[in-house]
Amino acid sequence: METDRKTSLNDHVKIMIVWHFSPETGTPFWLDWASREGIDPREVISTVEDLDRFPRFEDDWLRFEPPDRWIPRAFADQSYNVFETGGTTGMPKQRLNWNDYQTDYAGLSETLHDEAFPRGGAWLMVGPTGPRRLRLAIEYLANLRGSPCYFVDLDPRWVKRCIANGDTRQAKAYMSHVVDQATTLLRHRNLTALFTTPRLLEAIGERVSLVQAGITGVFCGGTEMSPQTVRFVVEEVLEGKIYFLPIYGNTLMGLAHSLPVGPENNYSVTYYAPQPRAVTRVVNPDQPDQEVAYDAWGRVELTTLTKEFFMPRFLERDEAIRRRPCEAYPWDGVGEVRPFGTSKVEIVEGVY
Repeated sequence: METDRKTSLNDHVKIMIVWHFSPETGTPFWLDWASREGIDPREVISTVEDLDRFPRFEDDWLRFEPPDRWIPRAFADQSYNVFETGGTTGMPKQRLNWNDYQTDYAGLSETLHDEAFPRGGAWLMVGPTGPRRLRLAIEYLANLRGSPCYFVDLDPRWVKRCIANGDTRQAKAYMSHVVDQATTLLRHRNLTALFTTPRLLEAIGERVSLVQAGITGVFCGGTEMSPQTVRFVVEEVLEGKIYFLPIYGNTLMGLAHSLPVGPENNYSVTYYAPQPRAVTRVVNPDQPDQEVAYDAWGRVELTTLTKEFFMPRFLERDEAIRRRPCEAYPWDGVGEVRPFGTSKVEIVEGVY
């Protein structure tokens, strides 16, 4: 199985390299890089290990390169979405997107239980909408399952700025404003599924019983979900009666899937990247070319490999525990993801 998986991943790597470095289909940024370096990656890259020959992808490339540098020539005549990530201070990273988010969430839909996320049942998303990809992705997932989706918007950048400036009063007032809107919809609309962040989920649960509101399944996305947080959510907020599905995704990676959580794994969340479209490693922060041992903490390294976007060896602003492959996902996972440096300094995460 391991040999077949590795062969499949390497085949995908070769296809993506040919795509992004061919004059007919390639991405201008990468074609220019190859020209400057005097190499043709199509001739020298044939395995996932060979990607080490590329420089580590840098944040600022997505902040300051002109957008058309990221348009593969094969997509030159097609309109696109612009999704942002970051931007609490300064220029956010921007990624162009055509259909990747639909592919990611169509894959997630295939894993959902109809009992928890019934087809046709209305959904509620309480989270950031534009300019994030999350709004389109969640609505697409709901619609794919024959469901409408209601929205309560929030601006996490504003909340984080308030907290960083010491204005906790305004941050709490804004969070209360968001929760007010969510609970109003929960009381007056027949909803079955909810997507939100861990902190907002807890705050909503303080106002209304989600079981009595008719919710049968909850998606939860946020940078940090410790075992203690997950246990409290599952047992107290969801009263042990609502299916809980943590998800880990971002504009650069796509969407990682999680294993079921409960007392059998001490409520510890493990995510698996959507190989071969994205590959994660957990590396030594001080020597990032070295993976850490299984069950050890390290920094998350991400490589994205789709026709829309090639991003090699990017060091995420997350840290995690390296987890072993499993039957459903026969490649390494990342556990208990949290902001990088959490153990050393206080990280401002606001409503996440």
